[in-house]
Amino acid sequence: MLSGVFADGIKYLKETSIIMEFTTNIFEQYDKKWALLTAGDKDSFNTMTISWGGLGTLWSKPVATVYVRTSRYTHQFLDNNEYFTISFFPESYKQALGVLGSKSGRDMDKMNDSGLTPKEVEGSMTFAEAETTLLCRKLICQPLETSNMAQEIAEQFYGNDADHDMYIGEVVEIIK
Repeated sequence: MLSGVFADGIKYLKETSIIMEFTTNIFEQYDKKWALLTAGDKDSFNTMTISWGGLGTLWSKPVATVYVRTSRYTHQFLDNNEYFTISFFPESYKQALGVLGSKSGRDMDKMNDSGLTPKEVEGSMTFAEAETTLLCRKLICQPLETSNMAQEIAEQFYGNDADHDMYIGEVVEIIK
C-alpha cells in the first residue's frame, strides 16, 4: 500500500500491485507433493502435513485455501494468529513430512524428529528446506458443515472424526 496526504490534509491509501509468480500443476501441488501448514511465531508455533487445499482468486486477491480438523493442535495456532504459511518440499522430504503428519505437537517435540530447520518469516514460520513457501494473511475461517455435504462425502470422511474448518488466506508473499 502506498499512502500519502492530499493538499487539503486528507490521508489516502492507494493499492499497489505486487507481482508474484508461482508456476505449478495446481491439481497436484497439495495432493502429490504434500505441504506443511504452519502457524505461530518463533516462540510458539506448530506445523502439520496437509494434502487438501487450493489456490485461486477471491475478493480480488490471490488466495490459498486449507482445511484443518478442529481436533488438530495446529487449529488453535491458526485461530490465534493473523498469518500462516504453506510450505512445499522436494520429494526427498516426504519422510520428514510423514513424521509431521503422523505425530502431534501437543504430545511431543515433533520438530526435533523431523530434521527440518524452522525459519522465521514475517508474521509466521517456514522451513529452510522448503522449495516454495506461501505466506498468507488469514481472511476467513469457515466451518465445513456435514449437513451441507453430499451424503457419501460426509460418511466417508466424517463418520466419527472431527469436522474441518476451511481457512482462506491472502497470499501476501511467495518465498522461494
